Amino acid sequence: MDLIEIMEGETVTDQVNDGIVLTQRKKGLKFGTDALLLAACMPEQKKPLRAAELGSGTGIISLLCLQRNKADRIYAYEIQKEYAELTRFNAEQNGFDDKLTVICKNVKDAVFADCDGELDAVFSNPPYMACGAGLHCTEGEKDIARREICGTVSDFANAAARLLKWGGSFYCVYRPERLTALICALKNAKLEPKKLTFVYEHPEAEPCLVLCTAKKGSGEGLKVTRPLYLRKDKSSAEYSPEVEAVYNGKVLEL
Repeated sequence: MDLIEIMEGETVTDQVNDGIVLTQRKKGLKFGTDALLLAACMPEQKKPLRAAELGSGTGIISLLCLQRNKADRIYAYEIQKEYAELTRFNAEQNGFDDKLTVICKNVKDAVFADCDGELDAVFSNPPYMACGAGLHCTEGEKDIARREICGTVSDFANAAARLLKWGGSFYCVYRPERLTALICALKNAKLEPKKLTFVYEHPEAEPCLVLCTAKKGSGEGLKVTRPLYLRKDKSSAEYSPEVEAVYNGKVLEL
């Protein structure tokens, strides 16, 4: 494969959840809990469903959704050429190259014509840090994934709104400390927040993630679910029953 020739010595391949074989860049962001939870919060499809991922990285969230029958076709947007190629390669090595189309462009330029029409769902793990916040990474590819260098949360929300059909759903995972920015971006894009789940490392911790579902053109009415704890308690490495179910491929229901 051209990708392996280009990136020889820079990648590592592992088998992850659901039997997926995932090639990742050694210096890039790795598959983590946030990606797994985002895939889990999307419901199983009841009818043919077309979706897009904004910022695919390695493509793992799209692969999980396809493996779990949550979409029939996915269009994966990725601005970094190396990661667009990586998403394409991972789709091929897992047998999903006929269901996953990679689009190498900035989400700011995303239009529904890219996807042969409007979509039922869009999902994203967008950059969660403002450009000037925190310490910058020495690897630029990590900075682009973590910081709003190539697009703000508003850019991601607007892209989702452009791609979605009326009544379509947008799913994202974000950081609680920037929840105000997320909600404002969604509202301005005419994506109404419908469900929020706060994620905690354990019952004594502060929230570390927030899962959000929004609908295009919906009326007001927000449900805040009960908390999701990753571990049973502070001193235990054992997963909570809900997270154990997620690791076993179940839909996250709270």
